[in-house]
Amino acid sequence: MNSRPFSFALSVLLGLAALAPPLSAFEKAMYFRASEILPAPLLSGPHHRVREYAEADGYLIHFTVDSDYGVYQCSGLSELRRRISEIEAIAELVSVSKSDLFAEGLRKSVESPVNAVKNIADDPGAALKQVPHSVGHFFSKVGSGIGNAARKAGDKTQNESPSPPSGGLGRGVGKAIKGVAGFDKAKLECARQLGIDPYTDNARLQEEMEKVAWTFFAGGLPLKIGVSLASAGASRAVGAAEFVGLPEDLYELTSSELDFRDRNSLKSMGVTVEKIDALFANPSLPRSVRHSMINMLVDCDAPGRTEIVGQILACDSAWRAHFLDDALKLLRWRHRQSPYRGWTVHGHLAVGLTSDGAVEVPAPIDFVIWTPEVADFATRDDLGSFQRRLILQGNLSAETSNQLSANGWEVIPVPRWE
Repeated sequence: MNSRPFSFALSVLLGLAALAPPLSAFEKAMYFRASEILPAPLLSGPHHRVREYAEADGYLIHFTVDSDYGVYQCSGLSELRRRISEIEAIAELVSVSKSDLFAEGLRKSVESPVNAVKNIADDPGAALKQVPHSVGHFFSKVGSGIGNAARKAGDKTQNESPSPPSGGLGRGVGKAIKGVAGFDKAKLECARQLGIDPYTDNARLQEEMEKVAWTFFAGGLPLKIGVSLASAGASRAVGAAEFVGLPEDLYELTSSELDFRDRNSLKSMGVTVEKIDALFANPSLPRSVRHSMINMLVDCDAPGRTEIVGQILACDSAWRAHFLDDALKLLRWRHRQSPYRGWTVHGHLAVGLTSDGAVEVPAPIDFVIWTPEVADFATRDDLGSFQRRLILQGNLSAETSNQLSANGWEVIPVPRWE
């Protein structure tokens, strides 16, 4: 028996063991008290309350929100802000639907071709049940799995937000009114006044928007939401790398116009028609998030940017699309400070290449603890030949900070809170 292969394998394993951090250094998942880490407006409001104990998985903090419109499981502060903003918007729309002006619009709208708008229900919806999301795969060395999302283009996404009322406008009638000329503009104006994403994956919010927008549109009445929520919740500027509100063209262009613009943008970058079609067929990419990421690629003209299209295509849930969008926003923020000389992808990571030869990795996370998974990331051999910078929007445990520094990482903190 030839002992050389065994001896070689043993020497490799011993070498890796020598490089690996001691097991005693690894930290365990922990819990945070929401009342100690959240500002008062996020912790509770007239229509929501964040449960006190929130588990951290090593990257993100997972919150549970009880609201008048269902229970939301939020993976990370970014999603928490977005969902609370949506809860406030739902509350405003529900209030509008009880107003005298809404009643007048409803009375007039029954004469319209789509008179089923009369069948308005007031069911708060079922509680949200979903599998907690995590971001560990983004920092792993495994391949991107680009084809998976494309193959699932016809699949129905599940568990993204609380279900809408079963008898409301959003099912059946909602599909019918979407084809009525002018209604799409009315709905966009409704979203603009609320300061929320018109293409949100929150089914209850979509239904309430369609109900209110249709009633005023079909009734021939001007839509005016009493209180603008554009400065509340997740729509506020929450740090140097995040932006106030949403891109204005989300409200100015209809969905077909927005798609046309995004397709042309991708074509101008040299993306193949096949990949563009797969991108637009991916049901896990909310239109607004896809548009935001394409805008980022347009703004950041440097070699290699089309490689990131594959990462966008690989998103297999709306939540992962939002996370990737947050990561790309960090890269754009850095690019505007000092333009990157190029872009590339390492595993699941979209990274920026600086003029001084460094690789910058975006990390829009909450709280990182030192785990075997994080250790694998810190010691990745495909990044080892570069000067490495972590563009961090969040916090590190003391152990993680020490270990990253020991492994040659420079951490660039990005403020998250105002």
